[in-house]
Formats: sequence, C-alpha cells, structure tokens
Amino acid sequence: MPDEQDPRLTPAASGNPDEAFLHECLYFTANRLSRAITRIADDAFATTGLTPAYGYLIRLVIASPGITQKELSEKLYITPSTLTRFIDKLEAKQLVRRQVSGKTVNVYPTDRGRELEQPIRDASRRLKATYETILGPDEAKALTASQESASEQLEK
Repeated sequence: MPDEQDPRLTPAASGNPDEAFLHECLYFTANRLSRAITRIADDAFATTGLTPAYGYLIRLVIASPGITQKELSEKLYITPSTLTRFIDKLEAKQLVRRQVSGKTVNVYPTDRGRELEQPIRDASRRLKATYETILGPDEAKALTASQESASEQLEK
C-alpha cells in the first residue's frame, strides 16, 4: 500500500481549493497556533488565578525587583499602554507595586506577589510538559526556535 499523506496536512484539506490559501498563509497559521497554545496555557495557569501573560510579568518582576515599565514592555513585546493596564490589574490584586522616580516607573513584587512565584513556575512547567507531550520534545524545541527566529526577522 503506498504511503498516504495525512489529509489534514494538505492545502486543500477542506476539499475546496479556494480555501487552500488558509493553510499556506503564515498569518492564518500563526494565529491558529496562537489560539491553540493559548488554550493550553490558560489551562496550565488556571491554578494560579492569573493569565499566562500576568504570570510571566510577575516572574520578571520577582526576578528583577525595581524593573522599569519600559524594560518590562520590551521583554514581553507588548506596548507600554498594554503593560500599564496589566500592572494596574496586578496592583489592584496587590501582587505588584509601582514606584515613580522622575519619569521612570519601577515595578516591585509585593509579598503576596512573591508567594505566587512557585505556582507560576509550576504552571510554566505544566504548559511546557503539555505541549511537549503533544508535539514531542524535539518538535516543540524546534518550533519555539523557529518562531523566535521568524519573529526577530519580521520585527526588523
């Protein structure tokens, strides 16, 4: 019996050649991947009471108390206005605090925020274990590296 290609991998998987472009479009496939990994990440972080984005922000603040909002924005690849909204919510939950020094805003973890360090690290490990189980460790590592490289090139 000849090798048959997985029909989900063929561009015309829907049977409609007018839809084949969806399976060959980086924009569409990247967004599809983003939605899939977001569902997995949300499940992994559910026990923390935080979204993954908030969890990673707190991790950075715990690792570098006094980190500036500008640095956080750059490290998380989000706009300053989005970061301000994130910090507003984390401040309301008493997980971080801001200190203004001139035009610079520094962010510090609170004791309550520090208490979440281990649960956030555990959630990160669950996330990685889940996608590595689905994709395999080598494929997960290769996909992550490929996405990181593509992001760097496209952001130039």
